[in-house]
Amino acid sequence: MNQSLAFEPLVSWPLSLTLIGIALVFVIAALVLRKRGAVLRACALAVMAIALINPVMVEEQREPLKSTVGIVIDESQSQNFGSRSKDTEEALKMLREELANHPEFEPRLIEAKAISDNNNGSETRLFTPLNEAISDVAPARYAGTILITDGEVHDIEAANANTSGEKPVNALITGEPDEYDRQVKFVDPPRFGITNKPFKIRFEIQDKGKVPASARDAMVELKINGNVVFHQSEATNKEIETEITLPHAGKNIIEVTTSPLSGELTDVNNTAVTVVDGVRENLRVLLVSGEPHNGERTWRDLLKSDPSIDLVHFTILRPPEKADNTPLSQLSLIVFPTTELFVDKINDFDLVIFDRYQHYNVLPLIYYDYVAQYVKNGGALLMATGPEFAGDNSLARTPLLSVLPALPSGEIIEKPFTPSLTQAGLRHPVTRGLSGEVVKNNPDKTDTSKAQNWGRWLRQIAVQDSSKSTVLMNGADNRPLMLLSHIGKGRVGMLLSDEGWLWARGFEGGGPYAALYRRMAHWLMKEPELEEEALSASGNGNRLTVRRQTMADKPDIATVHFPSGKTKNVTLEKQQEGVFEATLDTDEIGLFKVTNGDKEALTHIGAVNSPEYSELISTEEKLLPVAGTSGGAVTRLHQKAGDKVTLPAIDVVKGKSLAPAQRQNRILLNAASETRLVSTSAFSLFNGVLALVASLLLLASLWYREGR
Repeated sequence: MNQSLAFEPLVSWPLSLTLIGIALVFVIAALVLRKRGAVLRACALAVMAIALINPVMVEEQREPLKSTVGIVIDESQSQNFGSRSKDTEEALKMLREELANHPEFEPRLIEAKAISDNNNGSETRLFTPLNEAISDVAPARYAGTILITDGEVHDIEAANANTSGEKPVNALITGEPDEYDRQVKFVDPPRFGITNKPFKIRFEIQDKGKVPASARDAMVELKINGNVVFHQSEATNKEIETEITLPHAGKNIIEVTTSPLSGELTDVNNTAVTVVDGVRENLRVLLVSGEPHNGERTWRDLLKSDPSIDLVHFTILRPPEKADNTPLSQLSLIVFPTTELFVDKINDFDLVIFDRYQHYNVLPLIYYDYVAQYVKNGGALLMATGPEFAGDNSLARTPLLSVLPALPSGEIIEKPFTPSLTQAGLRHPVTRGLSGEVVKNNPDKTDTSKAQNWGRWLRQIAVQDSSKSTVLMNGADNRPLMLLSHIGKGRVGMLLSDEGWLWARGFEGGGPYAALYRRMAHWLMKEPELEEEALSASGNGNRLTVRRQTMADKPDIATVHFPSGKTKNVTLEKQQEGVFEATLDTDEIGLFKVTNGDKEALTHIGAVNSPEYSELISTEEKLLPVAGTSGGAVTRLHQKAGDKVTLPAIDVVKGKSLAPAQRQNRILLNAASETRLVSTSAFSLFNGVLALVASLLLLASLWYREGR
């Protein structure tokens, strides 16, 4: 209850002051002149003035306003380990009961889930959602913060961004005080590595917390794309270095796993994953051109413009039948290094191209057999043919016969034609999409309005049988024009025309020669993205995408193997010719395996080094600074291992008045500083009968004094 004095004049203040002033003049004059009864007149004036301004005593009934208490519940993944979820439930129940004894506080519950970031992984952010939740609360009406967490918080810097860091911050730490955990992680993992060449990778096994003295060694297993390459016992808490080799270009998943520690908090972080992009060394291509023709420079320029290719190019300008008596010392031509290229270093090349080359007797026949064996053992051969392929000096009449996907019939077709894709060509990655763009939302159709108007070619070499190969393009009279074939471990491609240069020159609008030639060359050199039968998987956020490239009409159902061990079948839907996809949302993070027929793909969903799993031991240390500066306290719910949950007492304080030692085992909240008016009452101090009696007494005194 508050009391205060107020004035409520019977007339307006100006009029009241005027009347009092006039009377005061006469009283002062009487006092100065020492008139009889001047003092009584002064008293009478005072009584009349008090009655006129009407003093009033006002009483206000007020009650304090409720202050908001922010209660933040940590619901991140790390709170699911050990007894932390149960600790949180018990602490929250006890806290609500305790706050019920403090009607001046209004609790505001804030559930803080882990926030996922595609780059950084999941993080525990408590102060960011707290600041958002109390943004409408005036600082004077905020009593403080209570965090129920394991102490692993990643946004402490946000505590001072709002009221949350200016009022007491209290933390109730879940989890046992004697926790320990084993974790494995990579040390500065590389982002890139050269395929088929060893490089070093480092990782570390860390035992954290109150680890038993017997835990000194751990069994370590390292896998590359699911294949074990390292398995041995290693000492913990030290850096381990080993050499690995990336098996292929593109994404390679490196996984290191350590044996679990008996009694540890969790084994979820006993596996570490990193993704290393395999980069192929510059591909070496040998281009051997025979009879000079218009398309020779097209191949050379295209291969030279590709930064991933090292090109060795020879052109046979002076075959043996054109020999004359010119001394060798007077010739400027380079001697063709046949033995060096086709015997000593043939296996150093990723691709050999014969461009309109015919058997000039420059190469002994045994050398063609070396090339055939090179292909069968994993090499690549491209035949860019012209009229010479149908003649008596054709390479089809050499030991290369054993690896050629088709043989010439001897016919040369000399007439204009427009190359067209076969059904296989529409599906094959080398030629898919060359004829136009796939219509969105209707993958079975092609937008012919956006297709290029291809120019015609003028010559084609006919072949006898192409059944052993895949025909991607047809030419004149719907005959095979472009063939690809798997021979042993290697690959062979044939382009049955020397007129592709017309597209490069823009004849009749030209055509996609650059994409066609480049894809063809890279398919022969086993570029993973151009495989006709391929399965890949990728993760974006919490979504898994499965992509299947196939020459079949429809692939089988794919099976997804989750990190938890469960499996799920997914149906692959057609996106365009030869491409099928499926997407799957998941709340799991880790390594996913997808199988489809004999194909298998691996991918990792979630950040490979998530902060949420990098530190799992419950701790008081991270929140102590902000609690100390704000006037709060950090307390463990379990004082000793195995003890039941105990809640500290709630103390209402003003500001940060308590010393740090006095804050232990307490929850400190600021007292409410604002009140609400409930009711008011007022009564006059000098009016009515009191004023009348006083006035009559004074008037009687004046009459008596002046009557003497």
